Amino acid sequence: MHVPELIRRKREGHELTEEEVHHIVRGIADGSVSDAQIGALAMAIVLRGMSREERIALTAAKTRSGEVLDWSDAGLPGPALDKHSTGGVGDKVSLLLAPIVAACGGAVPMISGRGLGHTGGTLDKLEAIPGYDTAPDPARFRRAVARVGCAIVGQTAELAPADRRMYAIRDATGTVESVPLIVASILSKKLAAGLDALVMDVKVGSGAFLPGREQADELARAIVEVAVGSGLPTAALLTDMDRVLGRTAGNAVEVREAIDHLTGAARHERLREVTLALTAELLSLGGLGDDARAAAERALDEGAAADRFAAMVAELGGPSDLLDEPERHLPAAPLVVPAEPSEPGTVVAVDVRSVGLAVVSLGGGRARETDTIDHAVGLTDVAAPGEHVAPGERPLARVHAADTDAAERAVQALRAAYRLGERAPKAPPPVLEVLR
Repeated sequence: MHVPELIRRKREGHELTEEEVHHIVRGIADGSVSDAQIGALAMAIVLRGMSREERIALTAAKTRSGEVLDWSDAGLPGPALDKHSTGGVGDKVSLLLAPIVAACGGAVPMISGRGLGHTGGTLDKLEAIPGYDTAPDPARFRRAVARVGCAIVGQTAELAPADRRMYAIRDATGTVESVPLIVASILSKKLAAGLDALVMDVKVGSGAFLPGREQADELARAIVEVAVGSGLPTAALLTDMDRVLGRTAGNAVEVREAIDHLTGAARHERLREVTLALTAELLSLGGLGDDARAAAERALDEGAAADRFAAMVAELGGPSDLLDEPERHLPAAPLVVPAEPSEPGTVVAVDVRSVGLAVVSLGGGRARETDTIDHAVGLTDVAAPGEHVAPGERPLARVHAADTDAAERAVQALRAAYRLGERAPKAPPPVLEVLR
């Protein structure tokens, strides 16, 4: 098959066959399709879209471009289950969900990513824990999942290599925002992980990758359709990202909030609701009990999930007493200052994307993949819509910074991100919709 002709046909709006899609993806994986051809194909897909059959074919071809994990002989305690988020600010759900699912009899071989742009990454958070190995060898990864029931690690070069190459080129050619390409990218990695079921957290709002409800709904439906068409039971939840999820945004500070949530030292109701809704859906997809929500609540409230998290950290090289003494192990910024509002008022709305970028400006995120992260910096006590703030009383947030200049930049960014008034509109529910 002649690749330029296939690109031309896609550009003209024709549907490619399964065989043609697989031919192109094989060329992406082995290098016979050039970077320029990948960029042209991606742009053609952005402009012309893909049919359901093309999306399934693209996802399957990327999945098979590398290793596909097989857990059948790993001695897992239950079905292999996972969750994926489209990314947000303050989203530490994975740190809670994985140990809850493990405590309920599931196995979570979670392959996560790093933050880019305004969104935080689960791997960056876990690397705030001294000694935690986010890139274990395959044997250690399998052993951790079998022993503990959950392990959160990074993607290896062997999983979906065609997607890894294509994503890098999409990022450089302005072709990231395409539903068919996003779906194939997400699901090829999840299918390669050998899962039995998947739940998707699709964020909606100012802090989301796709802020509009219509776009998020389209993406969620496409993910469920392609996943089920590929043989992977999947549900998607649309969740609110018009506010920071929880009270923290950063790396070490989010790990600390997750630990407090697991141990019961502090709880945030919206974070709890999103976590339990996703967990219950995943447990149900995995066939683990009729009352999955109640089981998840017990695992969280009675400490079983905390025990699993502690065991996961220790199994992957972190300190065994992290939950007992988090302040001794997690890095702390040398400077903590309140981000005072310029005047008193009620928080009416928050530009959550700008809050995320404030964390990046502190050094807690990346503008480029090669940037180094300061795991200690971030925000705590983040105010939410409907709450009253005032100078000298209740700040917009507390800024954890490396120096005064960085702290002042973050304070100014937060003041610009918050809109104050007399009364906030009614808050949307944490979970907006469930798509099965």
